[in-house]
Amino acid sequence: MSGPDPAPRGSELALRVASALVLVPLAIATAYVGGWPFVVFWGAAALGVFWEWTALVTGADRRSILLAGGASVALSLLLLVSGYRLAAAAVLAVGTLGAAALAPAARRGWAAAGVPYAGALAIAPVVLRSDRDDGFSAMVLLFAIVWATDIVAYFAGRAIGGPKLMPLVSPKKTWSGAIGGTIAALVVALAVAKIVGETSALAGWLAIAALAVILSVIAQAGDLFESFLKRRFGAKDSSHLIPGHGGLMDRLDGFVTASAVAALIGLLRGGFEAPGRGLLVW
Repeated sequence: MSGPDPAPRGSELALRVASALVLVPLAIATAYVGGWPFVVFWGAAALGVFWEWTALVTGADRRSILLAGGASVALSLLLLVSGYRLAAAAVLAVGTLGAAALAPAARRGWAAAGVPYAGALAIAPVVLRSDRDDGFSAMVLLFAIVWATDIVAYFAGRAIGGPKLMPLVSPKKTWSGAIGGTIAALVVALAVAKIVGETSALAGWLAIAALAVILSVIAQAGDLFESFLKRRFGAKDSSHLIPGHGGLMDRLDGFVTASAVAALIGLLRGGFEAPGRGLLVW
């Protein structure tokens, strides 16, 4: 997710649109199909994010960190899908400690943090989608909130401008963009709830509205965190993997945090049996 940066022009804008036209339908299609295609999609995204994270925070000498951390993320996801939840958490914890041990002393904390960060991206969507009845609808709700926040924050910030949101972290982001993105998230969340038809009472609508605001704010916090990380390590983009967009972290920063919180809410309300319903039905 990204805030209002300088307007892309010409070929860069065309690349952004083309990339979005490929990635968005692919995300929705794998969410609809579910199963192993969905697991592979988000597992690959998580490994890509971890690759970018290590490039940012550890520099050139990162092969051992990348192997240890990446293996722990992949194995924890496989264990989760196979039903070994405690083992999955243990493997992720061991991978975190391993990345810290292998990193230079000055950057151990940053190297270690990349493992749970990538792990959240791998695990949270899979947990939500594991709900056979409401998993796909829950993913659509999550996508709608994060994407609406991202898109409207960008254009509202450019069009309205005004006071900066957090200039020391991301000088281009504005309060107008943040508020516009949150309002857009609220609107699309209510629209998804209406289409799905799982909400009827006033209390349910209010809960969906509150959920949209919370997840929108969390997504924007994830965006700001990634901006801070890049500024901390002197990078403009996390990589150049996606034409016109930068890297996977640049596109998924808000989704990482929002999906982690969404999965947590779903689990608290619906358990592992119905996390999608726990997020969607109030």
